[in-house]
Amino acid sequence: MADLANVELLRRIEQLEAENTELRERADSQATVPIEPVTDGGASRAVRRKKRTWPWTALATLLIVIGALLAPVAVIASWAKVALTDTDQFVATYAPLADDPEIQGYVVDETLGVINERIDIDQITSDVIDGITNLGTGPAATQALELLKGPASDGVERLIETGVSNFVASDAFSNVWASALRVSHTQFIAVMQNDDGGAVTVSGEGAIGIELGPIVVAVKEALLDRGIDLANQIPAVDRTIVVAQSDALPTVQLAYGLAVSAGAWLPWIAILFLAAGVLVARRRSVALIWAAVALALSMAVTALMLAIGDLIFTASVSPALLPSTVAGLLYETVASDMRATTIAVLVLAVVVAIVGWLAGPFDVPRRLRGMASDGAARIRDEAERRGVTTGRVGTWTYTQRTLLRAAVAVIASAVVLLVRPITPGLVIWTLVLALIVIAILEIVQRPVITVPANADEPVPVVAVE
Repeated sequence: MADLANVELLRRIEQLEAENTELRERADSQATVPIEPVTDGGASRAVRRKKRTWPWTALATLLIVIGALLAPVAVIASWAKVALTDTDQFVATYAPLADDPEIQGYVVDETLGVINERIDIDQITSDVIDGITNLGTGPAATQALELLKGPASDGVERLIETGVSNFVASDAFSNVWASALRVSHTQFIAVMQNDDGGAVTVSGEGAIGIELGPIVVAVKEALLDRGIDLANQIPAVDRTIVVAQSDALPTVQLAYGLAVSAGAWLPWIAILFLAAGVLVARRRSVALIWAAVALALSMAVTALMLAIGDLIFTASVSPALLPSTVAGLLYETVASDMRATTIAVLVLAVVVAIVGWLAGPFDVPRRLRGMASDGAARIRDEAERRGVTTGRVGTWTYTQRTLLRAAVAVIASAVVLLVRPITPGLVIWTLVLALIVIAILEIVQRPVITVPANADEPVPVVAVE
């Protein structure tokens, strides 16, 4: 019976603490100035004036809105800083493009186009056959050889096409592609930073192009290895495939360069604005929820804009310059990491909003916390009846429970903020582990309670060991 009484008393204490917190917050939101006596016809009355709170609410709202608006830019800057400045990450992201059939087909078509421009296969085969007939062949043989000029030329073209296709589909091409990426891991950044040493270049007029020179050299070596001596006539190629044209690209380059430079600190500035908005608010628990909701909406809009950007980019690239399927694949490769980060931050914001609601001074969360506290108390009492107790450690855990919960929150926040890349799985598992740790602390703690020894004098009592 004593144990049941202790459980009921603990539950009541938790309820009173929650109610006290709610009343304190309400009092803060309706802060008053000292009472001033007012005389009216000899009678005095007290006037209590409410302190205006709307400036603080307006400031908190402004800070949260700024933080939410900075969040999408911070996501892009963070992606540029982490993904595109890391050689291994860059290669891991873009090397798989070499195995995509659309990319392979595009490279084959462009490479064959360069070879056909530099080598007149029809003329070469015609000269070879004419040389044979000039050696002295009969009329029938000469006529037969003349008829073979067309098929011979087609056969050589098919032979070269087969050699190029086989090379592009081989592991050798993947190795050439990956090696080029590793030598210049900023090749994709070159689209925005105009790196003349990269395979991807941007002209002063805003034309984006891919260098074919390294690929043609590798193709020439592969054809020679297959015994196609005609490949000796393939000269060095200095050609760029123009894949897009935009007069605005130089301006975008500047903006993107600023975003990369800001990648290290802009995410923290966005977080600082959101946190400041919560701290200056009168009802911080409510402000925390609204800050999380604003961040979630910002990330949802960002995800939507990334999806719309795919359609706009694909439609803006001329099919004569780049097939739409290849354009979509290139955009998807670029946007996939940003989309993953956006979704992860969206999940984080939703989690923070839910946790803020559960921890807030609201009726339903207060009842849920009471149920959780009752469950932990029952588990603790059952363990103690069986001789399992945490002793002084449990008592210390109870007295330091606020500090320990704050430590768990800080560690979980640090994991989410510092570990890269941030993913929905990272956010969810961090939350799960944090909840498990808090549940363990709740069970381990041994609350210090007071029960009346008599009607006049309370004495301290610790839960029975």
